[in-house]
Amino acid sequence: MKIGLGNIAALLLLLLTVSCGVFKQNPNSGAYRAMDVLPEGLQYEGTLEERFYDCSDGEVTRRRMMVYLPASYKFEPERRYPVLYLLHGARGYETSWIVKGDILRITDSLVRRSEVKEYIIVMPNVNQYDNDADCDDSRIKDAFEATYEIDGAVESAFVRDVVTFVDSCYRTVPDCSHRAVAGLSIGALQALWLSANFPGTFGYVGLFSPMLYPFFNNGEHKDFYKGLPAKMERQFSCPCPPEGYYLMIGQHDFLYETVFSFHLRMLRKGWKHSYVVSPGGHDWDNWTNYYILMMKDAFR
Repeated sequence: MKIGLGNIAALLLLLLTVSCGVFKQNPNSGAYRAMDVLPEGLQYEGTLEERFYDCSDGEVTRRRMMVYLPASYKFEPERRYPVLYLLHGARGYETSWIVKGDILRITDSLVRRSEVKEYIIVMPNVNQYDNDADCDDSRIKDAFEATYEIDGAVESAFVRDVVTFVDSCYRTVPDCSHRAVAGLSIGALQALWLSANFPGTFGYVGLFSPMLYPFFNNGEHKDFYKGLPAKMERQFSCPCPPEGYYLMIGQHDFLYETVFSFHLRMLRKGWKHSYVVSPGGHDWDNWTNYYILMMKDAFR
């Protein structure tokens, strides 16, 4: 799959928004702790944990993730749970879905109304950092950095580092049918390629306003972002193909054209998926709605 005119337009628009200040540098740059940036008075019914794990992507030795356990987790010690790996986008980090997406309240509400099955949510930091100094305790990256430094290092180590850690620390159901990955924008790109590179690992895949193709892909892990058609052939023909594959985009999103083309390619290949076009654009209103739509269907 080659980069077409739609992606060129998306690149130009991204450059324009960066230059015009739509995406601004975080004024409070420097180290922070994820728990420190959560809003005061944040209420939730489950258990929110800040966890650190050893990692093997380049020179970064450890990363942080946020883990949300359902309310029943501490009361039912024999019970095991599905897991959703939920990825942030450009200028995001491990608390973005909590702070900007209000994900804890939304999930609690869905569980309370019995609209979803209870599951664990894992929100890792999937930005590319060169080393521990560059990571600087999960520093926030601007849109330009987050978009153009993708090289597959974090993604190549994701199953080995993140999934293995979660399965060893929590009572998960460690199989394809009980494991999902989803993300927004750049995070959706990562979710797409994670599921394609590791067929049979994620039974549910959510692509929310996905940037489908990396603009730059250098470094020793560059093969991670190559050969998508063949990788998806393996993904959809493996013993555990996706049970749910969700492709969702706003009709005014600057990525709409490439996502629509991707949808048509999936139709031609006969790859089962859900395609949703909503009002609006590249924004949190859409991403939280996409999350709800996916999770009402997942793990059923």
